[in-house]
Amino acid sequence: MSPTYLKRLLGDNEQILLTTHQHWIVLIEQILVEIVLAALTIILVTIFLISGSGNPSIALGYLLVIIPLVSLIRDVLKWWNHQYVVTNLRVIQITGIFNKNVIDSSLEKVNDVRMVQSVIGRFLNFGDIEVLTASEMGINRFTRIANPIHFKTIMLNAKIRLEDQVREVTSEASIYAIPDLIERLDALKQKGLITEEEFKEKKAALLAKIQ
Repeated sequence: MSPTYLKRLLGDNEQILLTTHQHWIVLIEQILVEIVLAALTIILVTIFLISGSGNPSIALGYLLVIIPLVSLIRDVLKWWNHQYVVTNLRVIQITGIFNKNVIDSSLEKVNDVRMVQSVIGRFLNFGDIEVLTASEMGINRFTRIANPIHFKTIMLNAKIRLEDQVREVTSEASIYAIPDLIERLDALKQKGLITEEEFKEKKAALLAKIQ
């Protein structure tokens, strides 16, 4: 997939942390039939030529190899364009060679991550990941993804950093709002709605937050 297309999907201040694909075993399963058909075609045409039939048109049979080769190229492009991307804000799944299908899950809405690895998956380092979110989509499934533990770690670390940034901004916003709150308390005191002692107590508590 063109890096330019992926960059166009990114928002302001969004950075790519990881880009990966399904495991190579998925590609092998998809192209194995095409490889076998291409090999059989070459073998059969070669046998007919060697048998001495004397018909040179038999060599045209090699053109039949084009059919499985075209299918093989299509499967390779399909696998290559099926990408899983982790950014500092979300997880993106992109499929399609020409017509693109993009599904993303905001890290802020991710509630849980489930990973499943079979014995073969642990040996070859692939597995399934389910991202449970609070969005309408609910669950985003990544099947037989390469190096799922690394993918999960990168995603969860990005989520933690994002949550820390949100808490930091919220805390700063509260600090900047403290002078306004003190002014409102003073106004309540002037109106006789709170006592001088209550005003001093609440003012001290607010000032303690910025020390």
